Amino acid sequence: MNHTGWDVVGIGENSVDLVYGLAAPLIRHGKMPIAGRRTLPGGQVATTLCACASLGLRTRYFGTFGNDDHARLIRDAMEARGVDTRAALVRQSPNRHAVILVEDGTGDRTVLWQREPVLALSATEVPPDLLAGARLLHVDGVDEDAALAAALAARTAGLHVTTDIDRVAGRTAELVAAATLPILAEPVPGLLTGEENPERALRLLRQRHGGMPCVTLGRRGAMLLDGDRLHHAPAFNVDAIDTTGAGDVFRGGLIYSLLRGDPPEVMLRFANAAAAISCTREGAIGGVPTLAEVETVLTTKNFS
Repeated sequence: MNHTGWDVVGIGENSVDLVYGLAAPLIRHGKMPIAGRRTLPGGQVATTLCACASLGLRTRYFGTFGNDDHARLIRDAMEARGVDTRAALVRQSPNRHAVILVEDGTGDRTVLWQREPVLALSATEVPPDLLAGARLLHVDGVDEDAALAAALAARTAGLHVTTDIDRVAGRTAELVAAATLPILAEPVPGLLTGEENPERALRLLRQRHGGMPCVTLGRRGAMLLDGDRLHHAPAFNVDAIDTTGAGDVFRGGLIYSLLRGDPPEVMLRFANAAAAISCTREGAIGGVPTLAEVETVLTTKNFS
């Protein structure tokens, strides 16, 4: 994939994750010992861009950093993995961070996050030349106005637009409509349509908005609707130690496979393999795989 310009431009969240390992499943309204603590780089769009870069794509990030040690940690981590952050803005504020509780044995996690209001990104702050030479725009729903303005500009320019949407807010439906490949967390299609069945929910979304809607289903893999044809790829069976960032890495894998020109069934399987690898490692960006690692999983692993 060697050519002029950026393969992927990402607009959205970066974060530093304070990861606490738990020696047992989380107990509500009780006390528990901590088995370990790590400070790790992450964030939805930041992790996806790192995954894309690790797979061989040229990536550019636009968003806001704080001016504390956490901001320096995440920015250094992104740049070390080949993500260009020169367009990003710096605020006089603590960086966005999250406390993540990871359960031993399953890798399941609970995420508690904090983001100062001053870190918000407005639509007017998106540079008019940000997408010059790009092939694809990837956005999350953290700063909806900025994400939507960029997505509409990308569509006008004929670019692919993908999303990382894990909750429903005021302009979520507009953002889904602006995407060519909206990638949604499991609860979102149902919340947008009122339809609990994921396949029927995807079909309703496509009737309303077009595109190729995709939903991630955790251990049940992922679904993507291409026209009237539904594609479902089950997850790979791995011994998970930390599922943090798995959905973000999935998106990176899906983007890579899309830009490679793969058909939907190959895209899903490739993305699931990338996500499976990330679950076997600690942290979000720390779980990002290489292309060789994904190809190895594709040839040696069975589906769960």
